[in-house]
Order: sequence, then structure tokens, then C-alpha cells
Amino acid sequence: MWEPYKNGFRAYLQLERSLSSNTVEAYERDLEIFTQWMLSSSLMKEPSAITLSDLQHFIKTIAEIGMAAGSQSRIISGIRSFYRYCLLENITATDPTTLLEAPKLKRALPDTLNVEEIDRIMNCIDLSKPEGQRNRAILETMYSCGLRVSETVGLRISQLFLDVGFIRVLGKGDRERLVPIGGSAIKHIQLYREHVRNQVNIKKGQEDFLFLNQRGAALSRVMIFYIIKNLALEAGIKKTISPHTFRHSFATHLVEGGADLRAVQEMLGHQSITTTEIYTHLDREFLRKTLEDFHPAFK
Repeated sequence: MWEPYKNGFRAYLQLERSLSSNTVEAYERDLEIFTQWMLSSSLMKEPSAITLSDLQHFIKTIAEIGMAAGSQSRIISGIRSFYRYCLLENITATDPTTLLEAPKLKRALPDTLNVEEIDRIMNCIDLSKPEGQRNRAILETMYSCGLRVSETVGLRISQLFLDVGFIRVLGKGDRERLVPIGGSAIKHIQLYREHVRNQVNIKKGQEDFLFLNQRGAALSRVMIFYIIKNLALEAGIKKTISPHTFRHSFATHLVEGGADLRAVQEMLGHQSITTTEIYTHLDREFLRKTLEDFHPAFK
């Protein structure tokens, strides 16, 4: 019953909103979860017949089976987008999601690395090995530019403007941004390209990807995860470490140093400043610790 609506929704997301394939698939999964729930509840209705009460019942059900608040919120967002499409196409006259409340999210403060811990990880890389040169260039780039792991593995040579100290990053929703890159990262990228990458037999179609595996293809996200996990273990760091830790550390160190939040937002590629504001909470903890350590009134 809903297949024509799903197909139209997909075309709307791809053509009118120009969303990336990953984002389109996420919206489609959200809608699929809702329609599967309708089937299992014997409540299959046309989109125009769905009520706020139906949606509240659905959210109550997925909450009761233990779905995390963040996942619930994402699904609600997907259904809201679907009904925006339905209103545009006159499939429905009203939007039943208007008064639908998302669960309150607890904004967790991520683990970050201090500068000394980042240095320890960098120093564990064996630069005598080809993959060591590559891995150092990867980590230097992630920390220097605050890249997501997907942005790192997708980074292309044609996006490098190292002579002027910038890289062009393709982020979420295929949004582009220019990010400054530091001297250390530039140095290690150049060493990698001159002494390691030019020795690799590159697969056809992969020539423009900067970071390659031993088979000459672009690295996977999972590979970056393993590289960082193994280096953190070797460095004796007990924190929960992932590729995203370098991004969090980049932002935290900027905010702690007094960087303007709007500038940090631009460099991270956050669409909303509220996403970046998590780092002000980290900064407050840093300020409190500084006072406790150095101010006589806190002794």
C-alpha cells in the first residue's frame, strides 16, 4: 500500500533536497520501521489517515522494546520529513507529526585526548614501515582538520590545496567546506605521497583517493578504527578511543584555547551551532579544573 509513497519520497529526497545516498537510505529505513509496525499491529492505513495518536502509540512501542532515545528521535525526524513531502504533494491535508514530541536526549560528553596523549599515539607509529608513514599522515590530518572518519577515507588529492594551507572537505549531505590544515599534517602527507603512495599499484578508478591500502584501493572506515584502536593500546591509553576521538579532541582544544564557537562550527561542518555547543560544556569543565588547580580560593 505504501510503496508508491515511499518511491515518491525517495525521489523527493534525491532530486528536490539533493541529499546523499546514505541520508536517503536512513530516511527510508525510518519509514520502513514505521510501516512494519503498522503491519504487525494490523493498523495499515493510508498516510492521510494516520493520526497523532497512531504515531504516539508507535513511539511508545519502540521505546518499550528498548530503542535508545537517539534512535527514536532519528525515526521521528524521518517520519516528519515524509509528511513534509506528503503536504507538498497534496497526499495529506494535515501533518500528524506537528505535535509529536521526541524523547529528551542526554547529551553525553565524549572522551577526548589531551595533547600529551595525542603525542604518545603519534610516537607509537613505526615510520620505518610504509603503512606507518601513511598512518601518521592520516592521524595528523584528522587531528589538524577535525575530520570525520568518512571524510578522511573519502579525501582526494584534488581536494588538497597544501600550498595555501587548506583542504576541501565533502561532509554530511554532500556539503563542502574549506578547512585550514597545519604544517605537521602537510609535511606528513607530502612524505607519504613522495615515499609510499607512489610505490603502490593503484586500482583503476581509485587514483584520486589520498589514503590507499596495500592493494591500491581507498581505505575503509573500519580500517581507520583498527589503526587507532591498536595505537591507543600500544600507547597505554585506557580511554574509549575511536576515529571520532580525534575530531572531538580537535574541537575541544580549539575551544579551550579560546577559539570563536562559530569558527569551530564552520571547521567541523556542523549545520547547527547547537551541535557545536557541546564543546562549551567541555570547556567549562576545563575552566573549573584550572581554577581548582591554580586559584587559592579553590584550594
